Amino acid sequence: MEVLYARCCGIDVHKESLVACVRVQEGRRKHTEVQSFGTTTAEILRLHAWLSEAECTHVAMESTGVYWQPVFNLLEGSVSVILANAHHIKAVPGRKTDVKDCEWLADLLAHGLIRASFIPPADIRNVRDLTRHRKSLIRDRVKAANRVTSYSRARISNWATS
Repeated sequence: MEVLYARCCGIDVHKESLVACVRVQEGRRKHTEVQSFGTTTAEILRLHAWLSEAECTHVAMESTGVYWQPVFNLLEGSVSVILANAHHIKAVPGRKTDVKDCEWLADLLAHGLIRASFIPPADIRNVRDLTRHRKSLIRDRVKAANRVTSYSRARISNWATS
């Protein structure tokens, strides 16, 4: 099968770790290198430096909860990042490890077999985040008002019965 991306990377994203596989195709020879990273900003920047050093042009990762978002945000400007739906890239059943998952992602990406999920532009994502935050603040305000009201009613009820 034809290789579309000679230098690419597959990242298996978890809550506390990232396992990345850089796949380099030179002629008929394929070379892979796997490294693990944490999920702190410093660790994601270390991942970014590693990808830059390997001259990686494309990165693919699964859409695992919300854990992909910081990785996407920090890599977005420097490499082409493809967010893949987990159901579309299931590997062959068997022994499943983080290393096998990231290698599978890198291999699928190299051959152009991953369909990217839609991710809105950064300004739209920021507006969405602000809207969600505003909604949670309003919900918290209503909860606090209800607590004060129920506390006041309980105090008045106790005063009236005594």
